[in-house]
Amino acid sequence: MSVSIQDLTECIRNVADFPKPGIQFKDITPVLASPKLFQGAIDHLTAPFQPGDIDVVVGVDARGFIFAAAAALHLKAGFVPVRKQGKLPFDTHEESYDLEYGSNTLAI
Repeated sequence: MSVSIQDLTECIRNVADFPKPGIQFKDITPVLASPKLFQGAIDHLTAPFQPGDIDVVVGVDARGFIFAAAAALHLKAGFVPVRKQGKLPFDTHEESYDLEYGSNTLAI
């Protein structure tokens, strides 16, 4: 792989106090803006697998959609979105979790 984990790590920006004070937000937009880095990230994510090894890739709202959908295409697998509560239009299973700054519920 021509893109190293270090290359990706160095490109991801830390945004202090976003979305709330005390949180360090990881801004992945520099990775997405570079086709080479984005492809490298997908190559690293999918390296342990071969097309046909898995049936679906699950992506968690919202940044996870970007990487999981690309990984699913690479692996010739389906894609399943996991979204915030109330965002999926059909029957769902929901799970609540805690964050540093609150709690939330995800649905699949």
